[in-house]
Amino acid sequence: MLTDYKIVADTGDQIGEIPTWDEREQALYWIDLLTPRMHRYRPGDGELTTWETPELFSAFAMRQSGGFIVATRTHLANFDPVSGAFEILCQPESESDGNFLNDGRCDRQGRFWIGSGNLAMDKPTGHLHRYDPDGSVTRITSGITLSNSLMWSPDSAQMYFCDSIKKEFYACDFDAAAGTISNQRLFARAERYGIPDGSMVDVEGYLWNAEFDLSTERTTGYVVRYDPCGAVDRLIELPTCRPTAVSFGGAALDTLYVVTSRYHMSDEELAKQPASGALFALDVGICGFVEPRFRG
Repeated sequence: MLTDYKIVADTGDQIGEIPTWDEREQALYWIDLLTPRMHRYRPGDGELTTWETPELFSAFAMRQSGGFIVATRTHLANFDPVSGAFEILCQPESESDGNFLNDGRCDRQGRFWIGSGNLAMDKPTGHLHRYDPDGSVTRITSGITLSNSLMWSPDSAQMYFCDSIKKEFYACDFDAAAGTISNQRLFARAERYGIPDGSMVDVEGYLWNAEFDLSTERTTGYVVRYDPCGAVDRLIELPTCRPTAVSFGGAALDTLYVVTSRYHMSDEELAKQPASGALFALDVGICGFVEPRFRG
């Protein structure tokens, strides 16, 4: 299904990730996974700001007190892009595990969740961790090749995540008070449109997912909306085969922002898909939620 879109920031990201709407600043933040930088786009005046980061970041979330909690490839840290302050907090996994930290989000109770993946992406050695405001780290589950798509249902009764390499989404019963999961089960398979990457849930409880395609033949890619039972409800086609993550933003939280990638694209492919690596804004006729902040 074709949807009107605008390219609002042509940043040429290698792998744009973790688009996050800051309702206080009325601005969208995101990172380039393979370039040490963080972006901020303000739709009110169109201003784009880019900061160099001290390390490559894999994920981040806003902190209640200001700044961000971030995941590097191996550590969690505090980061303030304006001052450049960077403070290492902990290392959730041993460097000998052969893993790297990947997708992360905050739940509505203010805890930061971070998944990991196998560096070679060929073994299920990845984990899912919960980092609490008191500084404790709890390993929640294991056996993941590449963790992505962390998200919660509107009532926080369900938690979702995926194993991108297996192209499988999982739903779990979520105990919001305890921060634990149970009854993990298959939610959906991304069999047709690409590799499942970053997700967001809308006010109707549907899961939106950016599906990344490494194909050298396709010139379009998809954002897929899954209904609460895991069936494909809607497809949005974009002029790049590498959409990577989505987020709702804008004053009414009714703009769907999509970050993209130009990872491993040849000059010939980029000539056919010049918007790869840019930030897209779409009107999809539905709203999202205010992004939770880390309470530490």
